[in-house]
Amino acid sequence: MNGWIILDKPLGLGSTQAVGAVKRVCREAGLGKVKVGHGGTLDPLASGVLPIALGEATKLCGRMLDASKVYAFTIKFGTETDGLDAEGEVVRISDVRPTLAEVEAVLPRFIGPIEQVPPAYSAIKIDGQRAYDLARKGEAVEMKARAVTVHALSTLPTGGEAAAHSADRGSLRLQAAAETATPLDHLADAPLPRSGADLESITLTAHVSKGTYIRSLARDIAHAVGSVGHVTMLRRTKAGPFTLAHAISLDKLNAFGQGAAQSEVILPLEAGLVDIPALNLSPEAAGAIRQGRVWTGVSADDGLYWGRDSDMRPIALVEVLAGTLKVVRGFNL
Repeated sequence: MNGWIILDKPLGLGSTQAVGAVKRVCREAGLGKVKVGHGGTLDPLASGVLPIALGEATKLCGRMLDASKVYAFTIKFGTETDGLDAEGEVVRISDVRPTLAEVEAVLPRFIGPIEQVPPAYSAIKIDGQRAYDLARKGEAVEMKARAVTVHALSTLPTGGEAAAHSADRGSLRLQAAAETATPLDHLADAPLPRSGADLESITLTAHVSKGTYIRSLARDIAHAVGSVGHVTMLRRTKAGPFTLAHAISLDKLNAFGQGAAQSEVILPLEAGLVDIPALNLSPEAAGAIRQGRVWTGVSADDGLYWGRDSDMRPIALVEVLAGTLKVVRGFNL
């Protein structure tokens, strides 16, 4: 079995747990032992697009980890927590509440290449130990700034005052706020806050590079408007080529284990390659590439391609350089 399951990961479920759920469902569906991996960690307090690779598609997990992502997130102004989320302990407070115009005025500062200090409660390793392990022990954690890129950053309509006011009371309230807020797929139907009104919270969308911490971005935006803040809602809406339109619920995943059609759950391996041009190979070239050999005389521009045979089956990720074709990553399909 080779392909992708794009899970709309719910709150409370870790990425490793999601991989375990897919393995279990594959066994229940009679697929036997299937190699499974995910294409980008999404922590339990975040929901949304989690690409899970099966079989030969796991060879593309590295590309998926490196791919840009899109997130929607809500900043609650007035309190900053040590984890920069709704479950952390409050470490700073502020009476300042910005207006929509003030938030929109600072957003351009965070677009493009920026330096960002990750939160202490992160998976980054310091002297061989995870930062969050050190932070939980009460040890001082000094995080170094790192270069990331924010490709786009803008405001989204809000889902209602009740969600904004209830989301900062801890993890249970975060869950409730996510369940009662307007679904992100329908946020365009909701109004933006009035430009002159003081905001308790605001929802933004960001298209970011690998390694960007949305919690840190939220903290820095709050500081830029003269306040403090933390994230109360975080939802990944796109990872590489995959969007919420490709994602299935946990219930639908479980239904696959009980006999639901495979076509309703599993996408083909090449679905993870749509951002790379395909290169049609002759039978001779396909045979050489399958054996890992270099092939010359290729009429294609230099760059990365995915090679396919006459039956349109993916053979390998290949690189063309000056008419020479080399294997980057082969697929055993």
